[in-house]
Amino acid sequence: MHVARIRSSHVDKQGRRREYESRYLRRTYRDGATVRHETLASLSGLPDEVVDNIEAALKETRLVPAGEAMTITRSVPHGHVAAVWAMAAKLGLPALLGPACRQRDLTLALVISRVVSPASKLATSTGWADTALGADLGIAGASTDEVYAAMDWLLDQQDSIERKLARRHLAPEANQGRMALFDLTSSWVEGRCCPLAERGYSRDGKKGRAQIEYGLLADPGGRPVAVRVFAGNTGDPDAFTQAVEVVRGKFGLAQMVMVGDRGMISTARIGALRKLDGMGWLTALRAPAIKKLAEDGGPLQLSLFDQQDLAEITSPDYPGERLIVCRNPVLAAERARKREDLLAATESLVAPVTARVQAGKLTGASKIGVAAGKIISKYKVGKHFDLAITDTSLAITRRQDQIGAEAALDGFYVLRTSVPGSQLDAPGIVTAYKNLAYLERDFRVIKADDLDLRPIYHRLEDRVKAHVLLCMLACYLTWHLRRAWAPLTFTDEDPPTRANPVTPARRSARAQAKASFQRDESGHPYRSFRGLLAHLATLTRNQVRLAGTQATVPMLAEPTPDQRHAFELIGAPIPLTLT
Repeated sequence: MHVARIRSSHVDKQGRRREYESRYLRRTYRDGATVRHETLASLSGLPDEVVDNIEAALKETRLVPAGEAMTITRSVPHGHVAAVWAMAAKLGLPALLGPACRQRDLTLALVISRVVSPASKLATSTGWADTALGADLGIAGASTDEVYAAMDWLLDQQDSIERKLARRHLAPEANQGRMALFDLTSSWVEGRCCPLAERGYSRDGKKGRAQIEYGLLADPGGRPVAVRVFAGNTGDPDAFTQAVEVVRGKFGLAQMVMVGDRGMISTARIGALRKLDGMGWLTALRAPAIKKLAEDGGPLQLSLFDQQDLAEITSPDYPGERLIVCRNPVLAAERARKREDLLAATESLVAPVTARVQAGKLTGASKIGVAAGKIISKYKVGKHFDLAITDTSLAITRRQDQIGAEAALDGFYVLRTSVPGSQLDAPGIVTAYKNLAYLERDFRVIKADDLDLRPIYHRLEDRVKAHVLLCMLACYLTWHLRRAWAPLTFTDEDPPTRANPVTPARRSARAQAKASFQRDESGHPYRSFRGLLAHLATLTRNQVRLAGTQATVPMLAEPTPDQRHAFELIGAPIPLTLT
Protein backbone atom coordinates (compact mmCIF):
# COMPACT_ATOMS: atom_id res chain seq x y z
CA MET A 1 0.00 0.00 0.00
CA HIS A 2 1.08 3.57 -0.56
CA VAL A 3 -0.20 7.16 -0.52
CA ALA A 4 -0.83 8.58 -3.98
CA ARG A 5 -0.75 12.36 -4.38
CA ILE A 6 -2.42 13.75 -7.50
CA ARG A 7 -2.08 17.42 -8.34
CA SER A 8 -4.85 19.01 -10.43
CA SER A 9 -5.89 22.47 -11.49
CA HIS A 10 -8.86 24.21 -13.09
CA VAL A 11 -9.98 27.71 -14.03
CA ASP A 12 -12.99 29.04 -12.11
CA LYS A 13 -15.73 31.32 -13.43
CA GLN A 14 -13.72 34.40 -12.59
CA GLY A 15 -10.82 33.18 -14.72
CA ARG A 16 -8.58 32.37 -11.78
CA ARG A 17 -6.52 29.18 -11.86
CA ARG A 18 -6.99 26.98 -8.81
CA GLU A 19 -4.57 24.21 -7.86
CA TYR A 20 -5.31 21.42 -5.41
CA GLU A 21 -3.96 18.05 -4.36
CA SER A 22 -5.92 14.81 -3.91
CA ARG A 23 -4.54 12.11 -1.60
CA TYR A 24 -5.58 8.42 -1.82
CA LEU A 25 -4.62 5.24 0.00
CA ARG A 26 -4.00 2.71 -2.72
CA ARG A 27 -3.01 -0.94 -3.07
CA THR A 28 -0.76 -1.95 -5.96
CA TYR A 29 -0.91 -5.53 -7.30
CA ARG A 30 -0.07 -7.53 -10.44
CA ASP A 31 -2.68 -8.92 -12.77
CA GLY A 32 -0.56 -11.14 -14.95
CA ALA A 33 1.90 -8.80 -16.66
CA THR A 34 -0.17 -5.73 -15.75
CA VAL A 35 0.34 -3.56 -12.64
CA ARG A 36 -2.98 -2.37 -11.28
CA HIS A 37 -3.89 0.16 -8.54
CA GLU A 38 -6.85 -0.20 -6.23
CA THR A 39 -8.06 2.82 -4.26
CA LEU A 40 -8.82 1.78 -0.71
CA ALA A 41 -9.69 5.18 0.79
CA SER A 42 -9.63 8.90 0.09
CA LEU A 43 -7.33 10.81 2.42
CA SER A 44 -8.01 14.27 0.98
CA GLY A 45 -10.14 15.31 3.92
CA LEU A 46 -7.50 14.52 6.53
CA PRO A 47 -5.05 17.12 7.91
CA ASP A 48 -1.67 17.28 6.17
CA GLU A 49 0.26 16.02 9.18
CA VAL A 50 -1.99 12.93 9.46
CA VAL A 51 -1.44 12.09 5.79
CA ASP A 52 2.31 12.59 6.25
CA ASN A 53 2.33 10.21 9.23
CA ILE A 54 0.38 7.54 7.30
CA GLU A 55 2.81 7.82 4.40
CA ALA A 56 5.81 7.59 6.73
CA ALA A 57 4.36 4.53 8.49
CA LEU A 58 3.78 2.75 5.16
CA LYS A 59 7.45 3.43 4.31
CA GLU A 60 8.42 1.75 7.62
CA THR A 61 9.79 5.00 9.01
CA ARG A 62 9.95 4.98 12.81
CA LEU A 63 7.61 7.59 14.24
CA VAL A 64 8.25 9.28 17.57
CA PRO A 65 6.35 12.04 19.40
CA ALA A 66 7.35 15.54 18.25
CA GLY A 67 8.87 16.38 21.61
CA GLU A 68 11.12 13.32 21.47
CA ALA A 69 12.37 13.63 17.89
CA MET A 70 15.47 15.53 19.01
CA THR A 71 17.15 16.69 22.18
CA ILE A 72 19.18 19.87 22.67
CA THR A 73 22.04 18.68 24.85
CA ARG A 74 23.86 22.02 25.07
CA SER A 75 23.10 25.64 24.17
CA VAL A 76 25.54 28.56 24.43
CA PRO A 77 25.29 32.27 23.49
CA HIS A 78 26.96 32.67 20.14
CA GLY A 79 25.84 35.64 18.05
CA HIS A 80 27.60 38.42 20.00
CA VAL A 81 30.91 36.54 20.13
CA ALA A 82 30.64 35.56 16.46
CA ALA A 83 29.95 39.16 15.38
CA VAL A 84 32.87 40.64 17.32
CA TRP A 85 35.14 37.83 16.11
CA ALA A 86 34.03 38.46 12.50
CA MET A 87 34.90 42.16 12.81
CA ALA A 88 38.26 41.27 14.40
CA ALA A 89 39.00 38.96 11.48
CA LYS A 90 37.95 41.62 8.97
CA LEU A 91 40.34 44.12 10.59
CA GLY A 92 43.17 41.58 10.57
CA LEU A 93 43.43 41.69 14.35
CA PRO A 94 44.82 38.14 14.75
CA ALA A 95 47.74 38.88 12.42
CA LEU A 96 48.14 42.29 14.05
CA LEU A 97 48.67 40.67 17.44
CA GLY A 98 51.48 38.45 16.26
CA PRO A 99 52.33 34.94 14.99
CA ALA A 100 49.85 32.12 15.49
CA CYS A 101 50.29 30.43 18.87
CA ARG A 102 48.31 29.64 21.98
CA GLN A 103 49.24 32.98 23.56
CA ARG A 104 47.79 34.77 20.56
CA ASP A 105 44.54 32.79 20.81
CA LEU A 106 44.28 33.65 24.50
CA THR A 107 45.02 37.31 23.82
CA LEU A 108 42.46 37.48 21.02
CA ALA A 109 39.90 35.89 23.33
CA LEU A 110 40.72 38.46 26.04
CA VAL A 111 40.17 41.33 23.59
CA ILE A 112 36.89 39.91 22.27
CA SER A 113 35.68 39.16 25.80
CA ARG A 114 36.49 42.72 26.86
CA VAL A 115 34.17 43.99 24.11
CA VAL A 116 31.43 41.42 24.71
CA SER A 117 31.36 41.28 28.51
CA PRO A 118 34.12 43.11 30.41
CA ALA A 119 35.08 41.38 33.66
CA SER A 120 38.09 40.37 35.70
CA LYS A 121 40.59 38.01 34.11
CA LEU A 122 39.45 35.14 36.34
CA ALA A 123 35.77 35.69 35.52
CA THR A 124 36.61 36.06 31.83
CA SER A 125 38.59 32.82 31.58
CA THR A 126 35.95 30.93 33.57
CA GLY A 127 33.22 32.19 31.23
CA TRP A 128 34.95 31.00 28.04
CA ALA A 129 33.38 27.56 28.45
CA ASP A 130 29.94 29.21 28.25
CA THR A 131 30.47 30.80 24.83
CA ALA A 132 31.76 29.68 21.46
CA LEU A 133 35.18 31.20 22.24
CA GLY A 134 36.24 28.40 24.55
CA ALA A 135 35.49 25.49 22.22
CA ASP A 136 36.42 27.10 18.90
CA LEU A 137 39.74 28.58 20.03
CA GLY A 138 40.59 25.63 22.25
CA ILE A 139 40.96 27.74 25.38
CA ALA A 140 38.02 26.57 27.50
CA GLY A 141 40.32 25.03 30.09
CA ALA A 142 42.90 27.82 30.21
CA SER A 143 44.27 28.45 33.68
CA THR A 144 44.80 31.84 35.30
CA ASP A 145 48.56 31.39 34.93
CA GLU A 146 48.12 30.90 31.18
CA VAL A 147 46.03 34.07 30.96
CA TYR A 148 48.68 36.10 32.76
CA ALA A 149 51.39 34.57 30.57
CA ALA A 150 49.36 35.67 27.53
CA MET A 151 49.23 39.22 28.91
CA ASP A 152 53.01 39.19 29.31
CA TRP A 153 53.32 37.94 25.72
CA LEU A 154 51.03 40.74 24.52
CA LEU A 155 53.12 43.40 26.22
CA ASP A 156 56.18 42.09 24.37
CA GLN A 157 54.24 42.56 21.11
CA GLN A 158 53.14 46.13 21.90
CA ASP A 159 55.72 47.96 19.80
CA SER A 160 55.06 45.73 16.80
CA ILE A 161 51.28 46.11 17.12
CA GLU A 162 51.43 49.88 17.41
CA ARG A 163 53.83 50.23 14.47
CA LYS A 164 51.37 48.30 12.29
CA LEU A 165 48.49 50.49 13.45
CA ALA A 166 50.53 53.63 12.84
CA ARG A 167 51.32 52.53 9.27
CA ARG A 168 47.65 51.80 8.78
CA HIS A 169 46.21 55.05 10.19
CA LEU A 170 48.91 57.71 10.73
CA ALA A 171 51.06 57.27 7.63
CA PRO A 172 50.67 59.97 4.94
CA GLU A 173 48.68 57.64 2.64
CA ALA A 174 45.85 57.33 5.21
CA ASN A 175 46.39 60.61 7.07
CA GLN A 176 46.90 63.32 4.50
CA GLY A 177 46.66 66.06 7.12
CA ARG A 178 49.52 64.38 9.03
CA MET A 179 47.78 64.99 12.35
CA ALA A 180 47.75 62.88 15.50
CA LEU A 181 45.60 63.45 18.60
CA PHE A 182 46.99 62.89 22.09
CA ASP A 183 45.36 63.19 25.50
CA LEU A 184 45.88 61.91 29.01
CA THR A 185 43.48 60.47 31.57
CA SER A 186 43.64 58.54 34.83
CA SER A 187 41.99 55.63 36.64
CA TRP A 188 42.18 54.72 40.27
CA VAL A 189 43.95 51.64 41.63
CA GLU A 190 42.73 49.17 44.25
CA GLY A 191 45.40 47.94 46.63
CA ARG A 192 48.69 49.45 47.76
CA CYS A 193 51.41 47.45 46.02
CA CYS A 194 51.38 48.70 42.42
CA PRO A 195 54.58 50.70 41.75
CA LEU A 196 52.72 52.94 39.26
CA ALA A 197 50.05 53.91 41.78
CA GLU A 198 50.55 57.49 42.94
CA ARG A 199 48.36 60.31 44.15
CA GLY A 200 47.67 62.96 41.54
CA TYR A 201 44.94 64.95 39.83
CA SER A 202 42.06 62.49 39.38
CA ARG A 203 40.02 62.76 36.18
CA ASP A 204 37.60 60.28 37.78
CA GLY A 205 36.83 62.51 40.74
CA LYS A 206 38.38 60.00 43.16
CA LYS A 207 40.17 62.44 45.41
CA GLY A 208 42.72 60.97 47.78
CA ARG A 209 42.97 57.66 45.87
CA ALA A 210 46.13 56.30 44.28
CA GLN A 211 45.88 56.15 40.51
CA ILE A 212 47.67 55.50 37.24
CA GLU A 213 47.66 57.71 34.17
CA TYR A 214 47.61 56.66 30.52
CA GLY A 215 47.86 58.63 27.33
CA LEU A 216 46.06 57.68 24.13
CA LEU A 217 47.40 58.47 20.66
CA ALA A 218 44.81 58.46 17.88
CA ASP A 219 44.27 59.47 14.28
CA PRO A 220 42.09 62.54 13.45
CA GLY A 221 38.95 60.39 13.59
CA GLY A 222 39.70 59.23 17.14
CA ARG A 223 40.74 55.70 16.11
CA PRO A 224 43.18 54.47 18.81
CA VAL A 225 46.70 53.74 17.59
CA ALA A 226 48.94 53.60 20.68
CA VAL A 227 48.76 53.90 24.45
CA ARG A 228 51.31 54.63 27.16
CA VAL A 229 50.93 54.10 30.90
CA PHE A 230 52.47 56.46 33.47
CA ALA A 231 52.70 56.85 37.21
CA GLY A 232 49.68 58.56 38.74
CA ASN A 233 51.50 61.83 39.44
CA THR A 234 52.84 62.36 35.90
CA GLY A 235 52.20 65.79 34.43
CA ASP A 236 50.55 66.28 31.06
CA PRO A 237 53.65 67.84 29.43
CA ASP A 238 55.86 64.91 30.46
CA ALA A 239 53.40 62.45 28.96
CA PHE A 240 53.26 64.50 25.77
CA THR A 241 57.05 64.39 25.47
CA GLN A 242 56.95 60.59 25.48
CA ALA A 243 54.17 60.62 22.88
CA VAL A 244 56.36 62.68 20.55
CA GLU A 245 59.24 60.25 21.06
CA VAL A 246 56.95 57.35 20.13
CA VAL A 247 55.74 59.08 16.97
CA ARG A 248 59.20 60.03 15.75
CA GLY A 249 61.31 57.20 17.14
CA LYS A 250 59.18 54.05 17.07
CA PHE A 251 56.84 54.99 14.22
CA GLY A 252 59.38 56.87 12.11
CA LEU A 253 56.91 59.68 11.32
CA ALA A 254 59.08 62.77 11.06
CA GLN A 255 56.40 65.01 9.53
CA MET A 256 53.51 65.23 12.00
CA VAL A 257 51.26 67.80 13.67
CA MET A 258 50.52 66.93 17.30
CA VAL A 259 47.12 68.06 18.58
CA GLY A 260 46.62 68.41 22.33
CA ASP A 261 44.77 70.55 24.84
CA ARG A 262 46.13 73.63 26.58
CA GLY A 263 47.52 71.68 29.53
CA MET A 264 49.20 69.10 27.31
CA ILE A 265 51.25 71.20 24.90
CA SER A 266 52.84 73.87 27.08
CA THR A 267 55.14 76.66 25.97
CA ALA A 268 58.14 74.61 27.09
CA ARG A 269 56.98 71.64 25.02
CA ILE A 270 56.51 73.87 22.00
CA GLY A 271 60.05 75.11 22.49
CA ALA A 272 61.23 71.49 22.33
CA LEU A 273 59.11 70.81 19.22
CA ARG A 274 60.71 73.75 17.42
CA LYS A 275 64.01 71.89 17.60
CA LEU A 276 62.53 68.85 15.87
CA ASP A 277 62.43 69.39 12.15
CA GLY A 278 59.01 68.56 10.73
CA MET A 279 57.07 68.43 14.01
CA GLY A 280 54.16 70.85 14.32
CA TRP A 281 51.58 71.55 16.99
CA LEU A 282 48.02 72.63 17.52
CA THR A 283 46.81 73.59 20.98
CA ALA A 284 45.01 76.35 22.87
CA LEU A 285 46.09 79.22 25.11
CA ARG A 286 45.36 79.37 28.82
CA ALA A 287 43.13 82.08 30.28
CA PRO A 288 45.98 84.35 31.51
CA ALA A 289 47.54 84.35 28.02
CA ILE A 290 44.17 85.25 26.46
CA LYS A 291 43.74 88.05 28.98
CA LYS A 292 47.17 89.43 28.06
CA LEU A 293 46.27 89.42 24.36
CA ALA A 294 43.09 91.39 25.14
CA GLU A 295 44.78 94.08 27.23
CA ASP A 296 44.76 97.66 25.97
CA GLY A 297 46.64 97.85 22.72
CA GLY A 298 46.83 94.08 22.41
CA PRO A 299 46.11 92.23 19.16
CA LEU A 300 42.86 90.76 20.48
CA GLN A 301 40.25 93.48 19.99
CA LEU A 302 36.91 92.35 21.40
CA SER A 303 35.06 94.67 19.04
CA LEU A 304 36.13 92.41 16.19
CA PHE A 305 33.55 89.89 17.40
CA ASP A 306 30.49 92.10 17.34
CA GLN A 307 29.59 90.68 13.92
CA GLN A 308 31.72 87.52 13.70
CA ASP A 309 32.82 84.66 15.88
CA LEU A 310 36.18 83.72 14.33
CA ALA A 311 39.25 85.75 13.44
CA GLU A 312 42.94 85.13 12.86
CA ILE A 313 45.48 87.38 14.56
CA THR A 314 49.22 87.49 15.13
CA SER A 315 51.28 88.48 18.14
CA PRO A 316 55.00 89.11 18.62
CA ASP A 317 54.80 86.89 21.70
CA TYR A 318 54.14 83.94 19.38
CA PRO A 319 56.59 84.28 16.51
CA GLY A 320 56.02 82.01 13.55
CA GLU A 321 52.64 80.87 14.89
CA ARG A 322 49.05 81.51 13.88
CA LEU A 323 46.49 82.50 16.50
CA ILE A 324 42.86 81.64 15.76
CA VAL A 325 40.41 83.46 18.06
CA CYS A 326 36.90 82.07 18.48
CA ARG A 327 33.90 83.24 20.47
CA ASN A 328 31.10 80.83 21.26
CA PRO A 329 27.97 82.67 22.55
CA VAL A 330 26.51 79.46 23.98
CA LEU A 331 29.71 78.83 25.93
CA ALA A 332 29.73 82.47 27.07
CA ALA A 333 26.19 82.20 28.47
CA GLU A 334 27.02 78.95 30.24
CA ARG A 335 30.16 80.38 31.84
CA ALA A 336 28.26 83.46 33.01
CA ARG A 337 25.55 81.29 34.55
CA LYS A 338 28.07 79.04 36.27
CA ARG A 339 30.05 82.00 37.63
CA GLU A 340 26.94 83.59 39.09
CA ASP A 341 25.92 80.28 40.69
CA LEU A 342 29.37 79.85 42.26
CA LEU A 343 29.45 83.41 43.52
CA ALA A 344 26.01 83.05 45.10
CA ALA A 345 26.99 79.67 46.61
CA THR A 346 30.12 81.21 48.15
CA GLU A 347 28.08 84.06 49.66
CA SER A 348 25.71 81.47 51.13
CA LEU A 349 28.64 79.66 52.74
CA VAL A 350 29.95 82.88 54.30
CA ALA A 351 26.51 84.00 55.55
CA PRO A 352 26.45 81.69 58.64
CA VAL A 353 29.91 82.93 59.67
CA THR A 354 28.74 86.52 59.29
CA ALA A 355 25.67 85.73 61.41
CA ARG A 356 27.86 84.25 64.17
CA VAL A 357 30.02 87.41 64.18
CA GLN A 358 26.97 89.67 64.34
CA ALA A 359 25.55 87.61 67.23
CA GLY A 360 28.84 87.91 69.13
CA LYS A 361 29.47 84.16 69.04
CA LEU A 362 32.66 84.60 67.01
CA THR A 363 35.07 87.42 67.86
CA GLY A 364 38.64 88.32 67.12
CA ALA A 365 39.97 89.18 63.68
CA SER A 366 42.24 86.15 63.55
CA LYS A 367 39.48 83.67 64.46
CA ILE A 368 37.03 85.28 62.06
CA GLY A 369 39.67 85.21 59.30
CA VAL A 370 40.36 81.51 59.87
CA ALA A 371 36.64 80.64 59.76
CA ALA A 372 36.04 82.65 56.59
CA GLY A 373 39.26 81.47 54.94
CA LYS A 374 38.19 77.83 55.20
CA ILE A 375 35.20 78.36 52.94
CA ILE A 376 35.85 81.42 50.78
CA SER A 377 37.78 79.47 48.13
CA LYS A 378 35.76 76.25 48.18
CA TYR A 379 34.22 76.99 44.76
CA LYS A 380 37.40 78.55 43.27
CA VAL A 381 35.93 82.08 43.10
CA GLY A 382 37.51 83.57 46.21
CA LYS A 383 39.53 85.92 43.98
CA HIS A 384 36.29 87.73 43.13
CA PHE A 385 35.57 88.79 46.75
CA ASP A 386 36.93 91.34 49.21
CA LEU A 387 36.72 90.47 52.90
CA ALA A 388 36.67 93.24 55.50
CA ILE A 389 37.50 91.73 58.89
CA THR A 390 37.76 93.38 62.30
CA ASP A 391 37.56 91.94 65.80
CA THR A 392 33.77 92.33 65.78
CA SER A 393 32.71 92.39 62.10
CA LEU A 394 32.89 90.52 58.83
CA ALA A 395 31.78 91.95 55.49
CA ILE A 396 32.05 90.32 52.07
CA THR A 397 31.71 92.25 48.80
CA ARG A 398 32.11 91.31 45.18
CA ARG A 399 34.92 92.77 43.07
CA GLN A 400 32.61 93.87 40.27
CA ASP A 401 35.37 95.37 38.10
CA GLN A 402 37.32 92.11 38.18
CA ILE A 403 34.19 90.04 37.56
CA GLY A 404 33.26 92.28 34.63
CA ALA A 405 36.73 91.99 33.11
CA GLU A 406 36.58 88.22 33.29
CA ALA A 407 33.03 88.17 31.91
CA ALA A 408 34.14 90.19 28.89
CA LEU A 409 36.24 87.19 27.81
CA ASP A 410 33.52 84.62 28.39
CA GLY A 411 33.18 82.27 25.45
CA PHE A 412 36.57 83.21 23.96
CA TYR A 413 39.24 80.66 23.24
CA VAL A 414 42.43 81.06 21.24
CA LEU A 415 44.14 78.29 19.28
CA ARG A 416 47.85 78.45 18.52
CA THR A 417 49.43 76.41 15.78
CA SER A 418 52.44 76.11 13.54
CA VAL A 419 50.36 74.79 10.63
CA PRO A 420 50.67 77.27 7.71
CA GLY A 421 47.57 78.79 6.14
CA SER A 422 48.43 77.18 2.82
CA GLN A 423 47.96 73.78 4.46
CA LEU A 424 44.86 74.47 6.57
CA ASP A 425 42.64 77.56 6.83
CA ALA A 426 41.32 78.99 10.10
CA PRO A 427 38.02 77.02 10.15
CA GLY A 428 40.00 73.87 9.43
CA ILE A 429 42.24 74.58 12.44
CA VAL A 430 39.18 74.91 14.68
CA THR A 431 37.74 71.66 13.35
CA ALA A 432 41.05 69.83 13.85
CA TYR A 433 41.27 71.01 17.46
CA LYS A 434 37.67 70.04 18.18
CA ASN A 435 38.51 66.53 17.00
CA LEU A 436 39.97 66.06 20.49
CA ALA A 437 36.36 65.35 21.46
CA TYR A 438 36.84 61.98 19.73
CA LEU A 439 39.52 61.13 22.28
CA GLU A 440 37.18 62.06 25.10
CA ARG A 441 34.65 59.65 23.59
CA ASP A 442 37.34 56.93 23.46
CA PHE A 443 38.09 57.48 27.13
CA ARG A 444 34.40 57.12 27.97
CA VAL A 445 34.29 53.87 25.99
CA ILE A 446 37.43 52.52 27.68
CA LYS A 447 36.66 53.60 31.22
CA ALA A 448 32.90 53.38 31.62
CA ASP A 449 30.54 52.86 28.68
CA ASP A 450 31.84 49.62 27.18
CA LEU A 451 35.18 48.27 28.35
CA ASP A 452 35.24 48.88 32.12
CA LEU A 453 38.98 49.48 32.46
CA ARG A 454 38.67 50.91 35.95
CA PRO A 455 39.45 50.32 38.74
CA ILE A 456 42.84 48.69 38.32
CA TYR A 457 43.30 45.51 40.38
CA HIS A 458 46.63 44.34 38.98
CA ARG A 459 49.67 44.63 41.20
CA LEU A 460 52.65 44.24 38.84
CA GLU A 461 53.64 47.15 36.61
CA ASP A 462 53.78 45.06 33.43
CA ARG A 463 50.36 43.55 34.11
CA VAL A 464 48.87 47.03 34.51
CA LYS A 465 50.39 48.06 31.17
CA ALA A 466 49.12 44.87 29.50
CA HIS A 467 45.64 45.45 30.92
CA VAL A 468 45.51 48.98 29.50
CA LEU A 469 46.83 47.74 26.14
CA LEU A 470 44.08 45.09 26.05
CA CYS A 471 41.49 47.78 26.64
CA MET A 472 43.02 49.96 23.90
CA LEU A 473 42.78 47.10 21.39
CA ALA A 474 39.21 46.44 22.48
CA CYS A 475 38.49 50.15 21.97
CA TYR A 476 39.93 49.88 18.46
CA LEU A 477 37.55 47.01 17.77
CA THR A 478 34.60 48.84 19.35
CA TRP A 479 35.35 51.96 17.28
CA HIS A 480 34.79 50.01 14.06
CA LEU A 481 31.78 48.08 15.38
CA ARG A 482 30.00 51.25 16.44
CA ARG A 483 30.46 52.76 12.99
CA ALA A 484 29.35 49.59 11.20
CA TRP A 485 26.26 49.14 13.38
CA ALA A 486 25.16 52.77 13.30
CA PRO A 487 22.00 51.92 11.24
CA LEU A 488 20.84 49.58 14.03
CA THR A 489 21.65 51.86 16.97
CA PHE A 490 20.96 55.41 18.08
CA THR A 491 24.33 56.51 16.66
CA ASP A 492 24.13 59.43 14.24
CA GLU A 493 25.01 57.82 10.92
CA ASP A 494 25.65 61.06 9.04
CA PRO A 495 26.22 64.03 11.37
CA PRO A 496 25.75 67.28 9.46
CA THR A 497 28.86 69.17 8.41
CA ARG A 498 29.08 72.50 10.22
CA ALA A 499 29.44 75.50 7.93
CA ASN A 500 30.81 77.35 10.95
CA PRO A 501 33.04 75.16 13.15
CA VAL A 502 32.65 77.51 16.13
CA THR A 503 28.96 76.74 16.50
CA PRO A 504 27.88 73.73 18.60
CA ALA A 505 27.56 70.37 16.89
CA ARG A 506 24.04 69.24 16.06
CA ARG A 507 22.47 65.89 15.33
CA SER A 508 21.09 65.04 11.92
CA ALA A 509 17.34 64.85 11.33
CA ARG A 510 17.64 61.07 11.06
CA ALA A 511 19.31 60.82 14.47
CA GLN A 512 16.59 62.99 16.00
CA ALA A 513 13.97 60.73 14.43
CA LYS A 514 15.69 57.69 15.92
CA ALA A 515 15.55 59.23 19.38
CA SER A 516 11.91 60.28 18.97
CA PHE A 517 10.34 57.18 17.43
CA GLN A 518 12.70 54.49 18.80
CA ARG A 519 11.90 52.23 15.80
CA ASP A 520 12.75 52.17 12.11
CA GLU A 521 10.31 52.16 9.19
CA SER A 522 9.88 48.37 9.47
CA GLY A 523 9.03 48.54 13.17
CA HIS A 524 12.35 47.13 14.38
CA PRO A 525 13.62 48.82 17.56
CA TYR A 526 16.81 50.85 17.67
CA ARG A 527 19.20 49.73 20.40
CA SER A 528 22.23 50.99 22.21
CA PHE A 529 25.55 49.37 21.35
CA ARG A 530 25.37 47.25 24.51
CA GLY A 531 21.73 46.45 23.82
CA LEU A 532 22.58 45.21 20.32
CA LEU A 533 25.29 42.92 21.70
CA ALA A 534 22.79 41.54 24.21
CA HIS A 535 20.30 40.90 21.40
CA LEU A 536 22.97 39.13 19.35
CA ALA A 537 23.73 36.91 22.34
CA THR A 538 20.25 35.39 22.02
CA LEU A 539 21.42 33.78 18.76
CA THR A 540 22.53 30.51 20.33
CA ARG A 541 24.56 27.58 19.06
CA ASN A 542 22.92 24.31 20.04
CA GLN A 543 24.18 20.75 20.19
CA VAL A 544 21.28 18.62 18.88
CA ARG A 545 20.91 14.84 19.30
CA LEU A 546 18.39 13.06 17.05
CA ALA A 547 16.17 10.32 18.41
CA GLY A 548 17.75 6.87 18.29
CA THR A 549 21.33 8.16 17.95
CA GLN A 550 24.13 9.17 20.31
CA ALA A 551 25.86 11.61 17.97
CA THR A 552 25.18 15.34 18.22
CA VAL A 553 25.30 18.01 15.53
CA PRO A 554 25.73 21.78 16.03
CA MET A 555 22.84 23.96 14.87
CA LEU A 556 22.23 27.70 15.12
CA ALA A 557 18.95 29.12 16.31
CA GLU A 558 16.97 30.91 13.61
CA PRO A 559 18.40 34.46 13.42
CA THR A 560 16.10 37.44 13.82
CA PRO A 561 16.05 40.07 11.05
CA ASP A 562 18.13 42.43 13.21
CA GLN A 563 20.71 39.72 13.86
CA ARG A 564 20.99 39.01 10.15
CA HIS A 565 21.32 42.73 9.44
CA ALA A 566 24.07 43.12 12.05
CA PHE A 567 26.23 40.54 10.27
CA GLU A 568 25.42 42.02 6.86
CA LEU A 569 26.64 45.43 8.05
CA ILE A 570 30.05 44.01 8.93
CA GLY A 571 30.17 42.08 5.66
CA ALA A 572 30.25 38.58 7.13
CA PRO A 573 27.96 35.54 7.07
CA ILE A 574 26.72 34.16 10.37
CA PRO A 575 29.36 31.52 11.18
CA LEU A 576 28.53 28.21 12.80
CA THR A 577 32.06 28.10 14.24
CA LEU A 578 34.68 30.81 14.73
CA THR A 579 37.53 28.95 13.03
